[in-house]
Parts: sequence; C-alpha cells; structure tokens
Amino acid sequence: MSFNKLTWGVKASFRSYVEAAGGSIKLSDGAARAEDGSFVFIAVPGGDLTISPDGSATGAMRFQGTVMFDAHGGMLNATLAELGLEAASEGLVLTALEAPLNQDRCTIATLGLIESAPDDGIRLTAEITVDGMYQIADNYPPGTELDLLQLV
Repeated sequence: MSFNKLTWGVKASFRSYVEAAGGSIKLSDGAARAEDGSFVFIAVPGGDLTISPDGSATGAMRFQGTVMFDAHGGMLNATLAELGLEAASEGLVLTALEAPLNQDRCTIATLGLIESAPDDGIRLTAEITVDGMYQIADNYPPGTELDLLQLV
C-alpha cells in the first residue's frame, strides 16, 4: 500500500493552549489544516515505507509541510518541518528536522499500529520522545501520548 498523505494534530490540548494564549499556528510549505484542527501533510514522492498488518515496518517516507506554533511573545516557539516516518531499531518512528534551521533529523515520537483498513488507511498511536519534548515546547515528558496519526 502506498501512502499519499499524513494527518496528525500533534496534541489537541497543545493546539488549544497556543490559540487560547493569543498565539498563532502558521502553516507553510504545503501543510494544511483539517476540519478537526489537525494538520495534513502530503507525501514526498519516492518513499518506500511498508507497514505490515502486525505493525512491523521497513523503509521510510517524508512529507511536505511546516507547522509553526508561537505564543507568549515568542517564548513558546516550536516548528515541525518535513515530517518523516522511518523504520528504526525501536520500531516505526516519526521524525522531523531539528529546529531552528538545523538540517539534522530527530525522532519526535515512537509509533504503534492501531488498525489497518484498506479503505481508511492506517491509524497509529504516537508517544513523544526526549527529542520530541524539546522540539514541541518541552511541556510533555517522554512517553506522553500525542494525537493519533492517520496515513492514507
């Protein structure tokens, strides 16, 4: 199964907090906002990610788009750019470019398969990692559940 897009909201409570604090969520480079507030990222051609029914994975793929969270006059400033899904030694992981302006990638979440439905894609759980904690405003300790991801 090939995937065309990734939908992920990061964490609904985080989105709400940023907006309630008078902050902003800005999208660029092809990212879009879904009706439920989550973000939609379009797959970059050429990925070779395969996810088996048991949740094991091989390969990797990347997604276009950048989401920037800003609040408290810049004191809260988080950027998620060029998300990727990769099969790693610890299983399937979600990666992003390290911010700001660094070209290295970091693992922001470990993923787990919830369900795989041919018509509805694949849904995955996400738990934040140490690197993810620093990437997403260090409010959430490692292991905190993030929003579900959906691949279609």
